[in-house]
Amino acid sequence: MGIRYNKINDKHQREIVLLKSFPCKYGKCSFCNYIEDNSTDENLINKTNKKVLENITGEYGVLEVINSGSVFELPDDTLKEIKRIVKEKNIHTLYFEIYYGYINLLSKIREYFSGIEIRFRMGLETFDDNFRKNIYNKNFSLNEEILKKLSTELYSVCLLVCTKGQTKEMIDNDIELGLKYFKNITINIFIDNGTVVKRDDELVKWFVKKYSYLTDDDRVELLIDNKDLGVFEQ
Repeated sequence: MGIRYNKINDKHQREIVLLKSFPCKYGKCSFCNYIEDNSTDENLINKTNKKVLENITGEYGVLEVINSGSVFELPDDTLKEIKRIVKEKNIHTLYFEIYYGYINLLSKIREYFSGIEIRFRMGLETFDDNFRKNIYNKNFSLNEEILKKLSTELYSVCLLVCTKGQTKEMIDNDIELGLKYFKNITINIFIDNGTVVKRDDELVKWFVKKYSYLTDDDRVELLIDNKDLGVFEQ
């Protein structure tokens, strides 16, 4: 049994919900077991989500919506319910997740939630094209032009660190570039989850020693454990 609602009380105070959605359009990331929460039963998805959304108080004026995919995989009825609650609870800022393939469609969500500040997050995982494509099986490439576009469209990217095959130099570079191009980054220390990607415990020790100071940096959300946001599906 998972937890689908929580409040983040430290940095970037907000309410956060984990919603069910249709299957992730991409769904091939080698490190992800998250898509097991997907469903094709629209009634079940909406029923589950309605119950979760009832928890929202609006006390911070900020809501983060995560689901096992992108905001575009949430059914219309769920989006309508989010819109209704946002209005009713005077929420001014909304976070959503997106996949790279949707990067040209973000204006649709901004228009739908007109008057609300929309902050999009995307799983970039690493700036190393080779590692992203061949190890994480996330099939897109980056160049200066694409990075500039991403930096204007996205509020934040997620970086996945401390996996087998990564080097300290790669992680240093990822953090440096993440902070250069984006207002905010989320750093996830990988935890073994039954997928082919494995955690490197030596890298974790090095990382925590070198980068634990980032917990005090307002631009960074550091997740030592992937349950640190308080929402997860078991």
